[in-house]
Amino acid sequence: MTIVLYCQYVWGMGHLFRSLELARAMAGHRVILVAGGQEVSVDLPAHVERVRLPELHMDEHFTTLMTENPEASVTAVQRERANVLAALFDRVRPQVFIVELFPFGRTAFGFELEPILDGIRRGDYGRVRTVCSLRDVLVEKRDPAAYETRVLDALHRYFDLLLIHSDERLLPLRDTFGRFEDIRIPKIHTGFVASRPDLENGRLLRRDLGLSPGEKLVVASCGGGRSGYRLIKAVLEACGRPAGLPLRLEAFCGPFMSAAEFGELEAMRAAGLRVHRFTPRLIDYLAVADLSISLAGYNTCMNLLATGVPALVLPYSRQREQPWRVQKLLGCLPMIVLSEDDLEAERMAAFIQKGLALPRHIDPCAVNLDGAAATARLLADP
Repeated sequence: MTIVLYCQYVWGMGHLFRSLELARAMAGHRVILVAGGQEVSVDLPAHVERVRLPELHMDEHFTTLMTENPEASVTAVQRERANVLAALFDRVRPQVFIVELFPFGRTAFGFELEPILDGIRRGDYGRVRTVCSLRDVLVEKRDPAAYETRVLDALHRYFDLLLIHSDERLLPLRDTFGRFEDIRIPKIHTGFVASRPDLENGRLLRRDLGLSPGEKLVVASCGGGRSGYRLIKAVLEACGRPAGLPLRLEAFCGPFMSAAEFGELEAMRAAGLRVHRFTPRLIDYLAVADLSISLAGYNTCMNLLATGVPALVLPYSRQREQPWRVQKLLGCLPMIVLSEDDLEAERMAAFIQKGLALPRHIDPCAVNLDGAAATARLLADP
């Protein structure tokens, strides 16, 4: 079976890595991962082919399309992307088309998706099963009634199946989509999509880092990096004070953090405090860390659940998504929730000490983290 999985990430990179985890689970099929955000280095399994659409992203208000290429207009990039996607469907004629988030979001990319979805409904590409792939929490909208009507219209016009990558016991879609019961196509909560740590890789990583048996490892991260500068700066200031905490800090700033901000954080490096752009092995670090300090995006929270590492989390407060998720997961994790007021060196140092005193969750969490495997099974079931 040939599966085309479309993912457009516009601010962070969580959507990309969740889609990549889904693609990994579809071993035995040919998977074409179509991605259209800024370049991120990823390791692809042999059965996954990546098709890069010309890059587009959005501003932090998610209202304006932007491109990193100063020589190309957004209109020209849109036209090129639509042509690339149409040519792909003409060439591969997949059996399954998975669209990440749309029509619940990414409506600004309807210029390239709707022509394909219309073509599928006309039968231009043969029989193609269309699937909407959706995360756990939807962001709030200015006019919820109009938004939900638009979503339902598009969902019923274009899609055969809705897969919600959440544990329904904790974060059901009905919590953030009021007309959930009006969805007429099959709708299934798959469980959360999460990577699983390789404990042997983790032990080797700790050895490679040169950590002594009792040395505390703190890992600070902020996803793609556009929203994480103040958090990483506060952690570096807390750990680098004259009477600094006796620990090793590995800080990951994200590939999308501006060069100026990353340069400032790099300049704060000191003995035991290391600053990096990015690692594809974050879950290996968390598997052997004594404390994680991060924002509260979907993938980060799944990594915390999968590893049980004690955590300090700072939910991104401009949207309800991260605060809502953290509220629901508080009882499942050894976690302390930070606020913007806590991004001061002395306060942060005190929270780090509290975090290091939290016990790791040894037993596997009762939360359903098998969303990727469940998705693969559902797609294989005609």
